[in-house]
Amino acid sequence: MVMFLFLVVALAVVVAAVTLAVVGGGEGTGPLPEAAPERLRDPLPPDRPVHRADVENLRFPLAPRGYRMADVDDALGRLAAEIAERDARIAGLESALAGAQAAAAHARLDKPAHEERQQ
Repeated sequence: MVMFLFLVVALAVVVAAVTLAVVGGGEGTGPLPEAAPERLRDPLPPDRPVHRADVENLRFPLAPRGYRMADVDDALGRLAAEIAERDARIAGLESALAGAQAAAAHARLDKPAHEERQQ
């Protein structure tokens, strides 16, 4: 019976301490202000093409469930657009090179026949 009374008194003390801490601890301070969401600190540069160092230095701020999806989506969209642009430019340059090589090969083939006609 003594042990039971001791546990009841200990429980009452704990409940009173928690109640005083919750009720009495926040007087005059009001509710906590809403924290501003953390945003991407080093976004990809908008005024120039993205370089390798830009991607390596890109760090996304943490959100409650990992990373902010909007920041990641924006960065991936920008990278995808730049990669597509570079791929198109590379394809154009390769096509121009193939055309130039074909023209040079055609010129080499026509040159001996043209020289024979002059002689």
